[in-house]
Amino acid sequence: MNAQVIWKHGMSFDGTADSGFNVALGALPDVGGDNDGFRPMELIAIGLAGCTAMDVISILMKKKQVVKAFEVKVHADRAGEHPKVFTHLVIEYIVQGEDISREAVERAVQLSAEKYCPAQAMFKKISPMELKITILE
Repeated sequence: MNAQVIWKHGMSFDGTADSGFNVALGALPDVGGDNDGFRPMELIAIGLAGCTAMDVISILMKKKQVVKAFEVKVHADRAGEHPKVFTHLVIEYIVQGEDISREAVERAVQLSAEKYCPAQAMFKKISPMELKITILE
C-alpha cells in the first residue's frame, strides 16, 4: 500500500492512497492551521473504527442478523506530552436491529479483534484497549 500527502499551504495538505480517494488534512489555527481538514490522529482513529466495523458487519450479515443501524465509536485517550500517542482505546460497537443475537455480535467482535482487523492487531501491541457492545432493539 502506498499513501501520500501533498502540501497545499500553511498546515493544509491533501492526502491520497492507492484507492485514489482524497482527504483533506488540517490543523487548528493556534498551531498555524486553517481548521480545514481532519487531524492526522483523527484519521488513525477513523481507520481503526472502519477496519473493525467492516469486519463485524460482514460477519453479522453472514450470520443472517437483521441489522438496521450499526455504528463503531473509538474513544482514544492521548498522552499529555509530545509525542501525544494513544494511551488507552475504547471501541464501542452499537448494533440496532430485529432479534439481534448478543452471541453473534460478541463472536463477530471477537473475530475482528483476534483474527481479521490489522488495525486492532497493531494497536493491541502499543495501547490498552477495551471493547464494548451495545445492542438496541
